Amino acid sequence: MPPDARPPWPWSEADYIRLRHILDAAVQIRGFVTGRMRESLQLDDIATLGLVKAVEIIGEAASVLDSSVRDAVPAVPWPQIIAMRHRLVHAYFDIDLDIVWATATKAVPQLERELSNFMNTWAAPTEST
Repeated sequence: MPPDARPPWPWSEADYIRLRHILDAAVQIRGFVTGRMRESLQLDDIATLGLVKAVEIIGEAASVLDSSVRDAVPAVPWPQIIAMRHRLVHAYFDIDLDIVWATATKAVPQLERELSNFMNTWAAPTEST
């Protein structure tokens, strides 16, 4: 569908921006994991911290999305995304890197696909003047 034929974004511009933040973090995660093995997290603290932070960003942005936006994308496991953010932030001393790696390599690519497809069905909100 040509961009000009798409219906207008029906939610707030803030929700659109939060979804963009989620997608941006997913792209960053893809960059962190591409060409790496799980074991590399043990050897690269900077990459590990970046990966964990990007997953936290996804969870934080998801937690402040309007519930009607989350409801519009039921294939996304919103409660688990938000719960993982809480776990990473509040139990920072006991992060299971196997779970973070599985999330980054399996769940995040699915999330990126779902949200990209969802957002592509709507015209982006226009900037306020």
